[in-house]
Amino acid sequence: MEALFKKHDRLLALTSTAIVREMMNRVNWDAPLIAIRGPRGVGKSTLLLQFAKMRYEPYSREVLYCQMDSVYFSSHTLLDLAELFYQQGGQRLLLDEVHKYPTWSRELKEIYDLYPDMKVVFSSSSLLNVLQGDADLSRRCIPYDMQGLSLREFLLFYKGINITPRTLEEILLHPASLCQEVNAQCRPIACFHEYLQYGYYPFYLRNQTDYYTTMEQVVNYIIDVELPQLCGVDVGNCRKLKALMGILVSSVPYEVDISKLATTIQVHRNTVMGYLNDMGRAKLLNLLYADSQSVKKMQKPDKIYVENANMLYALSTGTVDIGTAREVFVVNQLSHLHQVEYSKKKGDFRIDGKYTVEVGGEGKAFGQIAGVPDSFVLADNIEAPLGHKLPLWAVGFLY
Repeated sequence: MEALFKKHDRLLALTSTAIVREMMNRVNWDAPLIAIRGPRGVGKSTLLLQFAKMRYEPYSREVLYCQMDSVYFSSHTLLDLAELFYQQGGQRLLLDEVHKYPTWSRELKEIYDLYPDMKVVFSSSSLLNVLQGDADLSRRCIPYDMQGLSLREFLLFYKGINITPRTLEEILLHPASLCQEVNAQCRPIACFHEYLQYGYYPFYLRNQTDYYTTMEQVVNYIIDVELPQLCGVDVGNCRKLKALMGILVSSVPYEVDISKLATTIQVHRNTVMGYLNDMGRAKLLNLLYADSQSVKKMQKPDKIYVENANMLYALSTGTVDIGTAREVFVVNQLSHLHQVEYSKKKGDFRIDGKYTVEVGGEGKAFGQIAGVPDSFVLADNIEAPLGHKLPLWAVGFLY
């Protein structure tokens, strides 16, 4: 175990706490068993390391961060580690990428039962259903979902500008305070258009030149490795999944025609539906329904979006339509904390079943939402609110 502590010490020494994600404040770190779920590249490992560095003294042996694909686990079990760590006074285990350890759920359940005063935090792929593994952790584990940087965090990470997060109601009903604060510190329109193209994934800070290449590698890893391992996708169909992703990137927001998609990539209609749901769980796509409570959700989504705007720019083979990028941004930023539904009749989206929003450019008018209560236009290329016409970028300050 000393080898694991040495690696832990090296990683903590290399970890900066100069900028910390808002996620750090959302997690109840005192809970006995916590799951941090999210797609590759959003910063789960960094969050765990920063927590250890901020909460414990250097070289403390009360906390241990370890990667679950470590060579150590080729000859030791997680239970072995937990017992030895506990005997030596350990208080908190931070287990990274637990989905790479085959019997993770059974052993975590046993650790929870055997060592009730030891806390465990583990990260996993967004595809992993941490509450329905081989052992039921539903009454034991508190799951948190992590996604890429918000526009607010982009300003913090890349521009050194720290703006307080706002609630949805503050943004929609009282936008002046936020707009005044942002405009006093930057030119939000320019920053917003930068954000659409890069910066959603924190690894841009480390490698700006190859950012899009790295994003493609992330997408390929999810399709080639995680979907077959965690969702049972036939490895022979991975190329078809990439073809499906290519179709959706080139045509989003996609008006869904499952039969046409099935014919194009030459798989059965039901298989396409399964793939879409898996890709939604993998955070490659956002699937929207006109009524999220409807039985239709068991059939097909009403509209499909790429998960984030950076992915749209990275994977597109042609010029990205700015209208599409705007809608992808709105769905991405709102769906992390709120329920977003596709609006078929008036407006583009319904939020939490209450607010209706129409997304567009500077000249977008209210015609499509006329007479709709609690409705707003989210317009690009404006810096301040004009009644119920709000700057599009404002919804990027929710987290």
